[in-house]
Amino acid sequence: MDAQPNTSVKLAEFLLKIKAVKLQPNQPFQWSSGWNSPIYCDNRVTLSYPNVRNFIKNEMAAAIKREFPEANALCGVATAGIAIGGLVADALDMPYSYCRPKPKAHGMKNQLEGRLDKNSKVLLVEDLISTGGSSLKVVEYLRENGYQVVGLISIFTYSFQLADDNFKQANCKHFSLGGYNDLLTQAMSDGIITESDLPTLNEWRKDPTTWGN
Repeated sequence: MDAQPNTSVKLAEFLLKIKAVKLQPNQPFQWSSGWNSPIYCDNRVTLSYPNVRNFIKNEMAAAIKREFPEANALCGVATAGIAIGGLVADALDMPYSYCRPKPKAHGMKNQLEGRLDKNSKVLLVEDLISTGGSSLKVVEYLRENGYQVVGLISIFTYSFQLADDNFKQANCKHFSLGGYNDLLTQAMSDGIITESDLPTLNEWRKDPTTWGN
């Protein structure tokens, strides 16, 4: 689901200013998946800046009330969604837990950490949506174990059609505070990229699996 325009633009401004997002169309990054990418987003950097962290917390809390009013418990997606999920759960005074895409390999070998009532209407909290794959593993695990998942909210999305298709197939509503288009617009305004970079950046989003190969 599309972000609120004003929130998305302000978020883009913050992420670029603190260098949580880096754009390098001519020197691509390589993701752990092996994909080449002209962008790298690390929302964990936002935790080090109280004004940015509080902006995200407050906007996410407001978005949850607006987009997922039925939610009565939050669950962070490990690992990057854990911190922001905890902050938002505290702001909304909601029960909180977190869940991994796969179980721990040691100790109790837990996948879900914390206590989550089976009657809860659970909203997942994530930092970033690329394809949605790891987030949807958590959705699948919770549903298979009898929990009702009402959707997922994230800080930022790369706005891949593949992600939208994956969430639709899983029948899982998702919402992000910020998106790729507003980020590019802000990066242009800040002089981080030029108009000549836009075709490359737009081509990547159309087919990230083969871009740069």
